[in-house]
Amino acid sequence: MTQPTDIRRAPGLQPRLLDLYCCQGGAATGYTAAGFEVTGVDIAPQPRYPYRFVQADAIAFVLEHGAEFDFIHGSPPCQFDSDCQRIQGNTHPDLIEPTRAALEATGRPWVIENVRGAVPKLRRPVMLCGQTFGLANYRHRFFEPGGGFTLAQPGHPAHLMPQAKMGRPVPPGHYGQFVGNFSGVPLARQVLGVAWMNRDGIRECIPPAYAEHIGRAALAHLMARGLEVAA
Repeated sequence: MTQPTDIRRAPGLQPRLLDLYCCQGGAATGYTAAGFEVTGVDIAPQPRYPYRFVQADAIAFVLEHGAEFDFIHGSPPCQFDSDCQRIQGNTHPDLIEPTRAALEATGRPWVIENVRGAVPKLRRPVMLCGQTFGLANYRHRFFEPGGGFTLAQPGHPAHLMPQAKMGRPVPPGHYGQFVGNFSGVPLARQVLGVAWMNRDGIRECIPPAYAEHIGRAALAHLMARGLEVAA
């Protein structure tokens, strides 16, 4: 196990966050709003990623460099546990357990994100919903905190708005389901707060509001441990 060194940032400097499996940067944008300096890692090129980016294998990178960061976010590809992919008969690797093992080896606080289908493999996950943050969307995502970091389950407002059928245009008075080959990229960008993304990024992204919420909790955790962070 990597032995973490004490990290104390000088006043005015931001704590560093590692964004694994970063895709187009929905989570990164939320963490940046919360006050982190973000570095994204993905095995595929991500020309739309708006922050510092390293093209690399996420697990190999975190094992080598994870202890250099103050907090780590990991979003292993969700296709293994996605209902859409199972219906289509597609196969994908299950990276949750190897990602967790790599994160635990860093000695840093972290969170793993995934979809509802992965819940049986996540440890005490917290569910976030767009309704909690005033978004015109549901998009449930589940977050397993670790490395000493804990995350409280926020309230979950009732789902009162009907959803458009998957892949169909969103009629008035409905929420969109922005997954798969969905209709309405401009609407999805506006609703989720991801104006720079294309369809590929949108259908997998974490809305920045979710990550900003987690990021503020992470900053409180770091300050409680004595990390000097920017006010």
